[in-house]
Amino acid sequence: QVQLVESGGGLVQAGGSLRLSCAASGRTFSRYAMGWFRQAPGKEREFVAAINCSDDRTYYADSVKGRFTISRDNAKNTVYLQMNSLKPEDTAVYYCAASIRIGPVIGIGLYDYWGQGTQVTVSS
Repeated sequence: QVQLVESGGGLVQAGGSLRLSCAASGRTFSRYAMGWFRQAPGKEREFVAAINCSDDRTYYADSVKGRFTISRDNAKNTVYLQMNSLKPEDTAVYYCAASIRIGPVIGIGLYDYWGQGTQVTVSS
């Protein structure tokens, strides 16, 4: 099993940056694809970004492409989400997730483990 703990959220002004981290427990972190999702109040949880376990191939939601970057450090069992040029509409709870799948992992149903989330608030 895998446990995920997000950190790095906070309050930032529009145009600013935040870097989220997700620390994972377990021996086989490098075998998991990792993803970031977010959920704003009253909305469904939505895909933000994902990274493969095998070749670091990345995927992004159109709404964050060019602004957010997902990366992973397998030696540290950590996945990151660098968020630049933040907008008020980026305000949400951000969740880290892990998937045992080896193919594309951009769907919420493809993930097996979830963190508790970290709040990101972007003021205008």
